[in-house]
Amino acid sequence: MAQQHLDPADPTAGTATGDALAGYLRAQATEFLRALRLHRETGGAAGGGEESVDAASALRRSARRISASLHTYRPLLDPAWTESLRPELAWVSGTLALEQAYEARLERLLQALHRLSGAAALPDRAPAGPGGGPPAATDRASLTVGAAKAGALLDRQLTLARTRAHSTALQALGSSRFHAVADKVAVLASEVPLAPAAPVTGLHPLAAAARERLTDAVAALPLLTAGHPYNAQALVHGLSPDPSPHPQDGPWHQVRLLLRLHRYAREVLHGDAAADVRILAAGQALDRHRDASEAAAAAAQAARTPRIAPATAYALGVLHADQRHEVEASRFAFQRAWQKETVEAV
Repeated sequence: MAQQHLDPADPTAGTATGDALAGYLRAQATEFLRALRLHRETGGAAGGGEESVDAASALRRSARRISASLHTYRPLLDPAWTESLRPELAWVSGTLALEQAYEARLERLLQALHRLSGAAALPDRAPAGPGGGPPAATDRASLTVGAAKAGALLDRQLTLARTRAHSTALQALGSSRFHAVADKVAVLASEVPLAPAAPVTGLHPLAAAARERLTDAVAALPLLTAGHPYNAQALVHGLSPDPSPHPQDGPWHQVRLLLRLHRYAREVLHGDAAADVRILAAGQALDRHRDASEAAAAAAQAARTPRIAPATAYALGVLHADQRHEVEASRFAFQRAWQKETVEAV
């Protein structure tokens, strides 16, 4: 099947062995420790400056890459050590991601409200107060009454969530659990616990397996439907009172995770040269899919707030539908990027 030929040049070709994996893990562990030091120096204050935000992002990036490599190449590593560290790195990455996710979600929803209200642009929002406190009120004079109240409600809810996420992240970084993770990563920066046969074992079969898992997951997606714009499939169940995640989104989120594992597997083999533009385009489409899906869920959750005005509920309903259409557009963009990838690969 053509979709199995994901890359123009076979990304798993070559003679890289466990030694290459060890070098990659040492480099990522060093990045983790460097970012941790910067984060501690800047205090990690919410909205406290670009350096603090950059340090948290670098911590997440290196934690994700180490965790992904431990997953893809686990047969070449000490199994007990791998299984003890992987979930802890996922905890670190997930905990640090929440604050920025809430901030980006609020920004996305406010931008959408202004666009849907016919406003030219979203006024600059004041920076968050100390400790992640709410920013100064945004001028929403250009919005309709319902949209303005919807924006104010989202601002309160998501700013509160972001503040709590910030506190949770600070507590996590000061916990004994995190210090144990940091200690293991510090050891990893100098000594990688490879299995005895790893130095003479090739990496490409394991990287190929990661690619196959991705292609199988993509094959299960409704790409034929996603290849037609405005198919409205992403809106199915959109008005359901069930607050659980949208039933269609799960397989797409899974493909996003598998694509990331595939990309990181390529990095181990080829370094920065593995950043193929078509793979990046597919990943960006799935990132937008995730962001729009979560933004739609936030709008729906706000619409369930008791005793809100009908105009506010209507504005939130329109916002929810808008973000579900963004989900649909992202699926279409992924389908285009994927088809281009596979067509040019053959």
